[in-house]
Amino acid sequence: MVVHRGRWTLQDRADDMLRALPVTVAPGTAALTVRLDYPRGAGVLDLGCVGPDGFRGWSGGARDGYTVAAGWATPGYLPGELEPGEWQVLLRLHRIPPDGLDYEVTATTSTTPPPAPAAPAAPPRPDRPPRRDLPAVDGRRWLAGDLHAHTVHSDGSQTIDELAALAAARGLDFLAVTDHNTVSHHPWLPDASTRYGISLLPGQEVTTDRGHANVFGPVGWIDFRRLPDEWLAAARRDGGLMSVNHPLGGDCAWRQPLADRTPLVEVWHSGWWDRTWGAPLAWARAWRPDVVAIGGSDFHRPGDDAPPGSPTTWVLADPDRAPGDAVLDALRGGRTAISADPGGPLLLRLGDELLALDADGALLAYPDGRHRLVRGDRCLLPAGDGLHVLESHRMEVIALCS
Repeated sequence: MVVHRGRWTLQDRADDMLRALPVTVAPGTAALTVRLDYPRGAGVLDLGCVGPDGFRGWSGGARDGYTVAAGWATPGYLPGELEPGEWQVLLRLHRIPPDGLDYEVTATTSTTPPPAPAAPAAPPRPDRPPRRDLPAVDGRRWLAGDLHAHTVHSDGSQTIDELAALAAARGLDFLAVTDHNTVSHHPWLPDASTRYGISLLPGQEVTTDRGHANVFGPVGWIDFRRLPDEWLAAARRDGGLMSVNHPLGGDCAWRQPLADRTPLVEVWHSGWWDRTWGAPLAWARAWRPDVVAIGGSDFHRPGDDAPPGSPTTWVLADPDRAPGDAVLDALRGGRTAISADPGGPLLLRLGDELLALDADGALLAYPDGRHRLVRGDRCLLPAGDGLHVLESHRMEVIALCS
């Protein structure tokens, strides 16, 4: 057993926010268990793990301990043989009060693997609502999804199966599972996709105190300790995509330098409570003129967040491609639209035209500031270049189209 204890101060946070506490793992070790104790009402310490061969897990402030063993690991952490040598318990000094924060870390190794916790029962596959009648474009079809959701592998309350069942019941075709600073959920997504008839897109939310970014696709772990330009380079190298998340999201707002600005931006986040507030659109247009708008519920748990698909991101996908690849291709090509929910008013690009659905009486705002009145529940209007917005008479955003 190894015990580290002390008191973190604001000076410690100023000197280096991320701290590594060493733990020696001997040959033949079957499991490592770590326990973190501190007064949670006074501050926040984030928790993670690195082995001699690299990343082994992250749970941020959601957990006070973890176990890593050959056959299983606490959600957020990677199971596998424990390589001998120096391991590191990672602590991020997220919130430290003025008078400091006492802490104690206890690390215990075992030569006998502990039994894995019992897995919760998978919910039944739900009935799916009927799909909307949307026109195909050049053989491609519109898919409904959500590009931001969390599970028990970070700070969500639901298992992957529970999240998949909920998203399918909402009528979604795809869902990006983007747990914070970890990829431990990735191996579980294909089977859950099959069970619930929904494409679960592997993702991760790269999370720092100066902004969050989602990386989509079967990309290896992105090291949040690096600079965002390195996150983007790693995503591209592995065939993935990166978006800036909730750029005006309170203390999670984007404040990071990024030399190569991402086309994808989570313009519509569930935290956009009052959509007469024009700042998200102003930020997106200032970010880059050809911004590709996407949306995300940032779902964590029932009752606390917007449900999956609030908002709904629609992508124009190639039916001949594997579902995950088709979604990534559509995002890469900028073929996106966003509605408030799966059944809400919708604005779709059909080549040189826009189709406004279930939006009679709304106003179509063009990128150059012009407006056109929408008449009827299926209204064709000419398209321009850039981000188009459906607005109510109050200038409330009701739909977006890239």
